[in-house]
Amino acid sequence: MTAGNPDVSRQAAVDAALVLLERMGLSPADLAGVPHARRPVPTFAEYVPVVSAAVSDGTRRAYGSYWNRVIEQWGGRRLDEPTPSEIRQLMAFIKTHVVTRRNARGGRSAQEHLVAALRCLYQRAVEDGLIAEADNPARKVAKPRRLPSTRRAVPDTRLAQINQTAAATGDDPELDTLLLRLHTETACRRGGALALRPQDLDPDQSLIRLREKGETVRWQPVSPTLMGRLIEHGRQRHAPPGGQLLRYADGRPITSRRYDHLWTRLGRHLPWVATQGISSHWIRHILSA
Repeated sequence: MTAGNPDVSRQAAVDAALVLLERMGLSPADLAGVPHARRPVPTFAEYVPVVSAAVSDGTRRAYGSYWNRVIEQWGGRRLDEPTPSEIRQLMAFIKTHVVTRRNARGGRSAQEHLVAALRCLYQRAVEDGLIAEADNPARKVAKPRRLPSTRRAVPDTRLAQINQTAAATGDDPELDTLLLRLHTETACRRGGALALRPQDLDPDQSLIRLREKGETVRWQPVSPTLMGRLIEHGRQRHAPPGGQLLRYADGRPITSRRYDHLWTRLGRHLPWVATQGISSHWIRHILSA
């Protein structure tokens, strides 16, 4: 009579299980108190490469150097060993050992990125069932408060000086002035410029496809002059359609180091560039000024 009623059948099974537990001298609470077996917790040296291979290229670029620091300090330790206090100690270590850059702000950014890198790592560990969410130490450590940005739009007269100096100095003025023109017209980030490919150019509509932070993609209008320079640059430097567009004279793709060298050189010739820590990112403010 109860065969067609699943609720009744389920209750009968529960009653039978309770009777069996009672005969064994156990209670449901005893079963709940038994810890579930977890997968062995890997060390940082073992797990960081797993996460690095699973994230996007942008995330890997942002966090890769910090994950390397974590491996240097904690490579042989398991993920479940460091405490929030030890993470704060590592933050202090990173702050005092940060590579000094022109736009450095006392190591606060490095500490912020370290916490973000650890949160990314531990969130993956939670998703993989290696640790419980409640045992995630990175979530218990606050990021340093971000200071207000000092960047602002560069006046036209100063921007003209930057372009003139880039054209008159260095070993590849054509490349450097093209970079400045690209950032001035499109307000793109360095990552967007470095990811630009010949196949991202649409000369018929004077549009370029930019792939930037957060995996965003946008079609950006540019002047016919800039479009012509980009096309000619790719042709002269033998950029393949699906490969990186911006290249050195010998055909090698440029890296972010080209930007570092460019702005260091500009700072030597234009002291106010070095004093204010001006970079390509400042040029992005021109369109919104």
